[in-house]
Amino acid sequence: MIDVHAIQAFKDNYIWLIEFGQRQAIVVDPGDPVPVTKQLRERGLELCAIVVTHAHWDHVDGITTLRQLFPVPVYGPAKEAVTGLTHPLNEGQRIALGELSLQVMEVPGHTKGHIAYHGAGVVFTGDTLFGAGCGRIFDGTAEQLYTSLQRIARLPDETLNYCAHEYTESNLRFALAVEPNNPHIAERLEQTQAVRQRGGATIPAPLWLEKQTNPFLRCHHPDVIAAASRYCKRALDNELDVFTALRSWKDKF
Repeated sequence: MIDVHAIQAFKDNYIWLIEFGQRQAIVVDPGDPVPVTKQLRERGLELCAIVVTHAHWDHVDGITTLRQLFPVPVYGPAKEAVTGLTHPLNEGQRIALGELSLQVMEVPGHTKGHIAYHGAGVVFTGDTLFGAGCGRIFDGTAEQLYTSLQRIARLPDETLNYCAHEYTESNLRFALAVEPNNPHIAERLEQTQAVRQRGGATIPAPLWLEKQTNPFLRCHHPDVIAAASRYCKRALDNELDVFTALRSWKDKF
């Protein structure tokens, strides 16, 4: 049994604190060490490991300070330069700490070496799959990101997606522009706005909800194809072209 706690950082980042076993914990994507140490102290947890999805500063800048306080292993993508990395990971490897086991999935696109971790009914996707959206393309490609999202979508529908940013409301506004007649998007947007007005988090969300409301997972749907084609002013006849058009559209939305 695991408990996952959200640690808010910067403007809209989430650092995830995974509690398991006898007051043990893993921290995921610690861009800021200060709120992490505060949460560990307040919850009486022992940090056992640091886990990283990719090398962007807002996911890794807390590693050096945390390791000065807690000399723990640092797991992260073998294909990216992560300061302090002690255990480089590739596709299919596992992190096994006591009863907790997380499997590595390579999900390039946002960055070329991005990885995700899944197990125990959860997936930590970093900046790959957001609530109702997906990450921008930096040094990866649209084809890589599309393929990575499809891989995540094939996990069990009840899997909870723990991404690293609170972007759900703005993403749903874009989703509604793509599919204005999708009632699931309208309902999720209303619920999201209510949660955010209370200062709550919209993450995690189950993958089945993402499949209903996230345009980047709906590139096969006729309404999404039609909207992307209108944006491009030409007919699109394959899902990768639809995805690429949506990502370009969202970048300017």
